[in-house]
Amino acid sequence: MIQVVSSTILDAPSERVWSILRDFNGHDRWHPLVAESRIERNDPADRVGCVRRFRLRDGAELRELLLALSDLEQSFTYCLLDTPVPLFNYVATVRLLPVTDGNRTFWTWHARFTTRPGEEEAMRRLVREEVQAAGMTAIRRLLEAGEG
Repeated sequence: MIQVVSSTILDAPSERVWSILRDFNGHDRWHPLVAESRIERNDPADRVGCVRRFRLRDGAELRELLLALSDLEQSFTYCLLDTPVPLFNYVATVRLLPVTDGNRTFWTWHARFTTRPGEEEAMRRLVREEVQAAGMTAIRRLLEAGEG
């Protein structure tokens, strides 16, 4: 099992960051890879068990299942159901923690998965750089622009 963990500190209160990240169907408004997203069967985006189907800017389609969501812990966990890349048994958790020094946010994004032999480093790099780091950078820019 491969694990990729990214973390950052954002200069915004965790409640503000959570208001953006909590929307399981909202990543098309901030993640640079995601072109459009919708929740299947018109389920609410915060209902555990809902499935988001989204299209990447390159045209690839993915589906993810919301496994857990906690407003108290400011966290959610999801898994990949369908993906065009060899990420198998992919489960990820996003979690925010308040940093009281400066009213900032500590954000962790933890993913674990398997892949085909020989593709471990490529998939590790894809998750770390194109998913996690790109998403964290986009949220930082959104907050700095006063949005969200």
